[in-house]
Amino acid sequence: VEAVHLIADGKAPRIPQPKEGATYEGIQKKENAEISWDQPATALHNWIRGHDKVPGAWAKIGDQVVTFYGSSLVDASVPAGQELAIKGASRPGLVTKNGLVIFGNDGKMVLVRNLQFEDGKMIPASKYFSADETTALELTEEEKKMAEDIR
Repeated sequence: VEAVHLIADGKAPRIPQPKEGATYEGIQKKENAEISWDQPATALHNWIRGHDKVPGAWAKIGDQVVTFYGSSLVDASVPAGQELAIKGASRPGLVTKNGLVIFGNDGKMVLVRNLQFEDGKMIPASKYFSADETTALELTEEEKKMAEDIR
């Protein structure tokens, strides 16, 4: 109660916090979150997870900036998948049924589950090569009636 009264009266002591020992890193910026590929898989995983969700670790695929989300380390044999060239990576990634497999400079693997494009569209990484395909929504007769009732 005494502290509240001191603050209310404008008499509370003001002691500036010393910068030495401070752990606050400030707001991360997108331009500082680019993935450096010359690292072991554990470091790549930590970088991606450390920037997940904001600002998001990113790399260039083709001419587009793609942000990587939801990584996990993979301790298995190299899965089957379609190769994806990533700028700066010493080895192409693999688009598999579980996501995008990327490789560290130690040959170990990291699985990335989601990718986000510059336009904000996010897709499962496993759907990278089918991202442009669109499917029409087919409604049953009951759903068509419900849609009409809602309108």
